[in-house]
Amino acid sequence: MAPQKTSTKRESPASNSPCRRPDTKDTKITINSVTFPLPSSAPEQPLLKPGDWSYCDYFWADRRDPQGGACLPGFEVLLQKQLKGKQMQKEMAEFMRERIKIEEEYAKNLSKLSQIPLAAQEEGTLGDSWAQLKKSLADEADVHMKFSAMLHSEVEKPLLTFREHFKKDMKKYDHHIADLRKQLAGRYSGVEKARRALADRQKDLEVKTQQLEIRLSNKTEEDIKKARRKSTQAGDELMRCVDLYNQAQSKWFEEMVTTSLELERLEVERVEMIRQHLRQYTTLRHETDMFNQSTVEPVVQLLQTVDPAKDRELWVKEHKTGEVRPVDMDI
Repeated sequence: MAPQKTSTKRESPASNSPCRRPDTKDTKITINSVTFPLPSSAPEQPLLKPGDWSYCDYFWADRRDPQGGACLPGFEVLLQKQLKGKQMQKEMAEFMRERIKIEEEYAKNLSKLSQIPLAAQEEGTLGDSWAQLKKSLADEADVHMKFSAMLHSEVEKPLLTFREHFKKDMKKYDHHIADLRKQLAGRYSGVEKARRALADRQKDLEVKTQQLEIRLSNKTEEDIKKARRKSTQAGDELMRCVDLYNQAQSKWFEEMVTTSLELERLEVERVEMIRQHLRQYTTLRHETDMFNQSTVEPVVQLLQTVDPAKDRELWVKEHKTGEVRPVDMDI
């Protein structure tokens, strides 16, 4: 992947890594089998995705695990972020489940209260208002029961079922990148072994050459040629091992970029999904308030029509015992 040029600087891992293993070259350093340029000997590297704070630009170096003390690969930090996000999502779903339980219990209690026959014998316009108030409790209970059902289907359930195969996918990514990193470490070990072998061959050639020059040995020029040939072969082997190492590192680099961008996409998808369903929660809550308000409106309207004079008229008409008033008795 060809990086785009930008003035944004990338911090060199060589300057602050606790897992540093210096290379023999003075322009580069190898840290846990990964080769980085030294900041003092290389031009600044442009970011792959400048301005995005992308995963693929900031997790190349390893860092020491504060709990275990071991070096933690940058990719492992990304995986832990994903796993934490999944756990937070699960806990949000559990929170919604508790909210649903509260709504269901509240609805049941409202329905039960609406059926209690207290003050059922109140008459007239006030009695009508009181009856409507009790009915509004039953209507409100129905609203809250529907709200709890919609919370389950439109918020809780999606939070629980989103990324059902998440752990399996994360394990696949983890094993893939870990295998490439293991291959890279093996290639680096091969380079170190080949470098030591070359040093031994060069030292042997130098010793034999010196012995021949000062005639301290019966070694012939044929022995020198043989030593020189072995030294050349060792050099060729080192070049081959370095080439294999660079190929392995290039493959690891490409897969790190691809996979970290995929994790980045999944995290954006998770956040957007949660935001969408939390907004749905607020919408449902607002609608519930509106429906609750609608159950109270008839009560409000009837209370405005409560008229003590009218109630007295109705009661008198129903319960009167006679309209003729007493008069004085005649003698």
